[in-house]
Amino acid sequence: MKITVINGSPKAVKSNSEILGNYLSSLLKENKIKKYYSISFNLNDKIRNEIYSSDVLIFLFPLYVDGIPSNLLKLLVEFEKEKVIKSGSKIYCVVNNGFYEGKQNHLAILQMKNWCEKVKAKWGQGVGVGAGELLPYLKKCKFGKGPLKNLGKALEKFSDNILTLKSDENIYINQNWLRILYFVQGSVSWVLKARKNNLRVKDLFRKSGKL
Repeated sequence: MKITVINGSPKAVKSNSEILGNYLSSLLKENKIKKYYSISFNLNDKIRNEIYSSDVLIFLFPLYVDGIPSNLLKLLVEFEKEKVIKSGSKIYCVVNNGFYEGKQNHLAILQMKNWCEKVKAKWGQGVGVGAGELLPYLKKCKFGKGPLKNLGKALEKFSDNILTLKSDENIYINQNWLRILYFVQGSVSWVLKARKNNLRVKDLFRKSGKL
């Protein structure tokens, strides 16, 4: 099976989307996989043919204002205009966010599904991952175990659907992590970043123009 993976994160490498892509690739490793980054994407005839001939396209991206990041949105518009997507290709996506709840990604997944219909492709499935900011700190954890248990189960089912070209209900997961602990850690990280930039805690609460 020929699979194209497009990372839609503005960060590209060292992003949470990249981490999710690596987990997913380990479950699809027997297949031919081509990876691209939307932030540095340059459409030429070779890449156009690679994408057009793909059986599956997988989009990985972070949630931006409840939607698709602008750099990826621009690429989707270009794909539509240039007719890069073959009719009947299967489209899947994995969206992550900084909120605790994976369900927060549902509008972005719906946008991808609508675009899929616009280019006459076939919608496969979307996965919404909550607390994406935890991922860089869980690299030493075994995939599918402990804090990554829910993510492992979701991506295993997701990869099975991809390999069988199956369409299925979208999956939304929360990480195996205490909600209150996630928010406390997030608050502490802002304080540490403020101090690193010679700011005081109260500076974080000042309104624009009053610093």
